[in-house]
Amino acid sequence: MALLASMQMLHEPQTQILLCSIILVLFIVTIFAHAFLGSQKLLSFLPESLQNYARFCYGCFIKPHEGRGTRDQKVALESFYKAQASVYDNTRTRLLRGREDMLGLVAAQIRHRVKQGIVPQKPIWVDMGGGTGYNVEQMQRFVDVPNFFDRVFIIDLSPSLLAVAADRFKRLGWKNVHVICQDARHFRLEDHYQSPLRAERYGEQARNRPDLITMSYSLSMIPDFYSVVDSLANTLSENGVIGVADFYVQSEIDYHSRNYIGGEINRHCMWISRVFWRTWFEVDRVSLEAARRDYLEYRFGTILSFNARNRMLGLRIPYYVWIGCSRDTGVSQAKLRQLDAAATESPFISALDRHGKSMQETKETREQGVRSKAYDSAVVNLASSLPLPSSWYQQHHWRIHFDEHLQKHRQFGNEYIYAFTWEDAHEDLKILDIQKEDVILAITSAGDNALTYALKQPKRIHCVDLNPNQNHLLELKLAAFTALGHGDIWKLFGDGKHDSFREILITKLSPHLSSLSFQYWLQYGPETFANHGLYFTGGSRHALNLVQWLFSVLGLKKEIERLCSAKTMDEQLTIWRRSVRRVLLNRLLSWAIVSNKTWLWKALGVPEAQRQMIEQDFARQSGDAPPLTSPVKGMERSENAETYREAAAARAAVVGPRNSGRAIWNYALNTLDPVVENTLISDENHYYLLTLLGRYTKRCHPPYLDARAHAKLSRPGALDGMRIHTDEVREVLARMQPGTLTIAVVMDSMDWFEPGSAELDEQVQLIRQALRVGGRLMLRSAGTHPWYISAFEKHGFQATRVAVRNPGTCIDRVNMYASTWICTKLSNAGDDVVSRMEPLNIGKPMQVI
Repeated sequence: MALLASMQMLHEPQTQILLCSIILVLFIVTIFAHAFLGSQKLLSFLPESLQNYARFCYGCFIKPHEGRGTRDQKVALESFYKAQASVYDNTRTRLLRGREDMLGLVAAQIRHRVKQGIVPQKPIWVDMGGGTGYNVEQMQRFVDVPNFFDRVFIIDLSPSLLAVAADRFKRLGWKNVHVICQDARHFRLEDHYQSPLRAERYGEQARNRPDLITMSYSLSMIPDFYSVVDSLANTLSENGVIGVADFYVQSEIDYHSRNYIGGEINRHCMWISRVFWRTWFEVDRVSLEAARRDYLEYRFGTILSFNARNRMLGLRIPYYVWIGCSRDTGVSQAKLRQLDAAATESPFISALDRHGKSMQETKETREQGVRSKAYDSAVVNLASSLPLPSSWYQQHHWRIHFDEHLQKHRQFGNEYIYAFTWEDAHEDLKILDIQKEDVILAITSAGDNALTYALKQPKRIHCVDLNPNQNHLLELKLAAFTALGHGDIWKLFGDGKHDSFREILITKLSPHLSSLSFQYWLQYGPETFANHGLYFTGGSRHALNLVQWLFSVLGLKKEIERLCSAKTMDEQLTIWRRSVRRVLLNRLLSWAIVSNKTWLWKALGVPEAQRQMIEQDFARQSGDAPPLTSPVKGMERSENAETYREAAAARAAVVGPRNSGRAIWNYALNTLDPVVENTLISDENHYYLLTLLGRYTKRCHPPYLDARAHAKLSRPGALDGMRIHTDEVREVLARMQPGTLTIAVVMDSMDWFEPGSAELDEQVQLIRQALRVGGRLMLRSAGTHPWYISAFEKHGFQATRVAVRNPGTCIDRVNMYASTWICTKLSNAGDDVVSRMEPLNIGKPMQVI
């Protein structure tokens, strides 16, 4: 009974607190006894790990620091580290987080540069403040240090730490690692090593400049950090990489207006955090003032950065990892013009395509005066002696710079709406007949269709989306095709899950991502590709979750598996009619959930204006609504808008709240029944297979996930023509050279405009200006007779309805839209700027439906 009572007492919170307090007091007494008596026997009874932490606590918090009076940094550092040098690595593993991530990122960057031939095949690495050499040994996880690097130099001011490093590499037998006790301000590579062969092959500057510099929790311990950062900026090779991991604290007030820091996720620290951690670390002469990181970002260009918290003993210590390069890399006027031309399709890019990247800007280009927002931001920064925005320093220039601080981008939070694209790319290819000289503008969505277009190898694809997160998803896919094998790509985008996502993001994908995209996926990617997987994220997850929940509650999961594996249409129809249809096309479900305005927007991306088109079509087909007069023909815009609004109001009154559910149910009926009756889901309809299973299968998937597609898209340069714009379509069109697009695919985005809006008329004119003669715009609509088609006809387009969904028929494998249209530009007459391009060969006329 006494034993039982004792066990019960151990579960009492008061008892646990008392025991912890006793252990802590004994531990502190032991440390003080060791400090004042100096007897090693006092620690001998403790386990080795506790002995290590006892020495760590003694060296950090109890032992008096020397050198304060002399202001000698070397004496101060040696005083701090001498007592704990032998246990330094064992006691810093959990405290100094981010070191391995930083090493993985710089290793990926330098490997890529070696592969591209822009740094020597055997680069030189300087680990500044490298101490015990821990970083160099850990780098072996990412590259073969003895064979990959020509020389590795560990620079530090503490002889005790360097003695540990010397023993380490003697034990490992690495002959190319050199340990140097020197002030970081005075280190010059030429004093220790010169290679005429490097100078001959890579230029004279490569003789005495390192290709990689790293600093791991050392910048915060250097008093005169300005001169050290300046020295590093002057030392790093032209195409070299620098990586830093360190503690920090900072308020968003300091950095909010900067466009060159590579993203702000988790950078802000609360006031109490800033005060506490600055005070705490100052005890050990570690300075966390924001100026250290700020000056680093000012003197270099930012390639990648991220901010994190070290969760240790219930605390959250802020730290950052930053990867940079020379701020002058790619800043030449020729380079700026080249990248600007890639965003605007200026005539200069045609010269680049034909003659290479050495062509000079033409007089014609200067006179056009069309510049991208990225170019404008670069000019402003250069005029202010600031580094360029981080997008300019990327390995690939897919992502066009945008201002992440604007509310129009922040309105989406950190979520995309679509985790998969919901338009039938197979029909797009049949209708558009994409050729190698085509220049295409398309809505990004999840990027699936853009990658399908890329299989046809057109000259350029401009992907546009106002939601930055949709573009992060496309950028991740581009990076994956550039760096990963087909197996990893299938895990990511076929199964939607990858157990090692964080690892491959750092070691393989990071050189191919912009800093903003990298930050996003580091923050949200591990969770996205775990648990339920990619396709149960974003706004579209609500629809998938509802379907999964319904089938689970009703015990129909086995039926869904049978439906998705049916080998014949008869088998599929039998399963559909006996169970699945009763759930998905339930009137009560449609009225209560699916027809809800918020649900339609959040889960399916259907805005109010598009929902009204569905309801108005239903009213017209039912014969309950007055006819809708054309809003354009024979009227001025103000009259036309007013007339349309009156007719729309009359229709809305007829539909009303009671019939709204009927309209949506009828639309769903005309969508789903024909799909099941005309397409075999298990074999040829990956759109509905995904919504039912939450993943693709090797038998049924989008074209870009095929092994043959991977072979084509992963070839060097295969994706060089991709451009990702984070903006409204009209903003991108307004900054594009007139007459350069051959194809524009705007999906159902025209449905989003309010009837009679001036913005619609403006966008039609901008589309006309950007298209060359014979250029085509493809759109889908939830209406069979979209009100805005007449606006295209008014501005000189030939509008052709190439497909329409009649009751019982399929418009395509998705069958979600009521009609598909091609609007062809017939002439340049009336354009504000006359295109200098040759007209397209329009080919055979399309059949009007």
